[in-house]
Amino acid sequence: MSALPHTAALPGIAAIQALAAGEMAAVNTLIRSRLASDVTLINQISEHIIAAGGKRLRPMLVVLAAKALGHGGANAHQLAAIIEFIHTSTLLHDDVVDESDLRRGRKTANALWGNAPSVLVGDFLYSRSFQLMVELDSMPIMRVLADTTNLIAEGEVLQLLHVHNPDTDEAAYLRVIERKTAVLFAAATRLGALQAGASEEVQQRLHDFGMNLGLAFQIADDVLDYTADAADLGKNLGDDLAEGKATLPLIHAMAHSSDAVRNRLREIVEAGDASAMPEVLAAIGQTGGIGYSQQRAAHYAALAEQALDGLPDNEWLQALRGLAHYSVARNH
Repeated sequence: MSALPHTAALPGIAAIQALAAGEMAAVNTLIRSRLASDVTLINQISEHIIAAGGKRLRPMLVVLAAKALGHGGANAHQLAAIIEFIHTSTLLHDDVVDESDLRRGRKTANALWGNAPSVLVGDFLYSRSFQLMVELDSMPIMRVLADTTNLIAEGEVLQLLHVHNPDTDEAAYLRVIERKTAVLFAAATRLGALQAGASEEVQQRLHDFGMNLGLAFQIADDVLDYTADAADLGKNLGDDLAEGKATLPLIHAMAHSSDAVRNRLREIVEAGDASAMPEVLAAIGQTGGIGYSQQRAAHYAALAEQALDGLPDNEWLQALRGLAHYSVARNH
């Protein structure tokens, strides 16, 4: 399975956002009200990263999954806010670890305030998410979120172990992105189903949808680091290379290049030499690394859609299907 079916009838991202707009307005109101702290610096940094916008894709997944199964309301909004706080805290921590200075086209919090405040405010957002979770007084919800945050932390450490490591292969790459990205997508959609009172079988289907969507989304994101326009992407092109991260297009190139080119690519990864981007792009082009990575992303997007087969059809379920297509068709 490597290609998605015909997309003409499915909503695009603008239509999906319009469908969810009322629900997401309530989520955003809750996010802002629960960010408040009497520590001014926490408010400043939290506001900076929340106000940067983004598509709010992860919290929207909670709402879409719940509504697809006939439910919504305050608890779904609170779960969506929890997911967004966890995601935002990981962004703050990631930017410190990666020494990033640009995200969504704006200066990162660590570039503006320094590493220590960014890490500590990330910790505040993590702990605030757990306060919101406890308020819901549901052991199944707490179990999903506790397991998810633990897996995300494992993913961060796994990624660190592979920085400047030219021996990172596709299986190791997939293990990292599953934990760093896909598990939070899976938690979002499972929690939407859980809040809707769905059976364990339906919860698992929504979990599988989210997991495969997250894998597709991250692979597509890693392709964009080599192909997108920097202004569209909202970050510096080649950041992954500069950080010594071998993502799928480069992993594929190293596996299919001549010995001489492979040895040169290994040197570039070990050094994190962003100035060698033209050489890397040439090797990726010669080995079809972009096309291969796009096919892998499409494979996981198709698996995501397949997980929804047999569920009662409605506009919210169609929106989830639309997101599977959007995940691999976007340019930023």
